[in-house]
Amino acid sequence: MGKGTVHGGDQARAPGTATITAEQGPPVATAAEAASGLGSEIVRFTRLIAAWKHKAKNEPGAADRVLLARLVVGGERRATDLAADAFLDLSTVSRQVRSLVERGLVERHPDPEDRRGSLLTATEAGREAFEQYRRQRDAELAALLEPWPAEDRYQLIRLLARLNDDLVEQQHARHCPGGHTGTAAKQGETQR
Repeated sequence: MGKGTVHGGDQARAPGTATITAEQGPPVATAAEAASGLGSEIVRFTRLIAAWKHKAKNEPGAADRVLLARLVVGGERRATDLAADAFLDLSTVSRQVRSLVERGLVERHPDPEDRRGSLLTATEAGREAFEQYRRQRDAELAALLEPWPAEDRYQLIRLLARLNDDLVEQQHARHCPGGHTGTAAKQGETQR
């Protein structure tokens, strides 16, 4: 983002959507105006993340990151639960898990509650690989955020966490009445 720009980006912005600068203060007066601006920025952010992930797919270990993260952060689980938590198709997860097991990053052991199934666990080598991925991600983000004032970095994290929490609550209310949210919505430490 540019100097002092808090909200900028797509040129084809909806009528009435303003750019917020540090000098002007926030011109967004209503929730509808904020929703329009946020919607545009979320679409833009999603495109940028997709481009970043596309680039990362060509790097060694890209397919490992999400699955290892779910196992390291969330603990052992069945492949079906891992697929749901990672928002991936079970067939994709099965192929990736097979590769992780063959390379010694994940191990399978019988599920004590259902001997027909197996539980997946990150090995020590898998945990080390996950930590390496996390350090790489954090270094890239630190370089990006270095020129930002400390207060802006703090507010970015605070507001993004608040948005994520609200999205989790909304998903919970829509899809899990009376149930629990699960780990899929709480992937902060698990994505690259």
